[in-house]
Amino acid sequence: MLIVFIGPPGAGKGTQSKRLLEYLQIPHLSTGELLRGKQASPLGRLAAQYMDKGQLVPDPIVLSMVGEELDKPAFCRGCMFDGFPRTIQQAKSLDDSLRQRGTPLDIVLELRADEAELVSRMLRRATAENRPDDTPETIGRRMEVYHRQTSPLLDYYRHQGLLTTIDAMRSADEVFDSIRDAVDKKKANRHQAVSQVSAS
Repeated sequence: MLIVFIGPPGAGKGTQSKRLLEYLQIPHLSTGELLRGKQASPLGRLAAQYMDKGQLVPDPIVLSMVGEELDKPAFCRGCMFDGFPRTIQQAKSLDDSLRQRGTPLDIVLELRADEAELVSRMLRRATAENRPDDTPETIGRRMEVYHRQTSPLLDYYRHQGLLTTIDAMRSADEVFDSIRDAVDKKKANRHQAVSQVSAS
């Protein structure tokens, strides 16, 4: 399965991602790690030229690196995209690239939670874990960036019928049960569609 997982700061995306990766036995594909760790390849060196100047790596380079990664045997059963796409243009480019490979996205999972509660939760965690950088101002900015970047993405995927929204305000186990049910349903629908094509 190819999955995009979206969630605001403090919603438990890291925890739930880990559980889902273990459940599906697929790797996660982090574009951040990819860009930091691929300096030995020609594409990596090209990306490094932009990063060294503090510039964003152009989407075509990132997509080429993602394609190289997806060609590896470890990704034959799919993956969860981490940190990508971040913009509508990236989402469209990723869709085009995956379509050409014959492996379109299966599902986009959104963790949705009350923002005021998330902020309170992160401030309590900052105090408990002695995180002086997690102030109301920095958390507020992170929330603002998240909403600005992801709102258009959510609409884009919703129109494609790929988006499943999960209520993240419940216990971690309840949230994961909903995620697992959504993924299992998608898998079942996909297998049914493949069977119908094979039979016809």
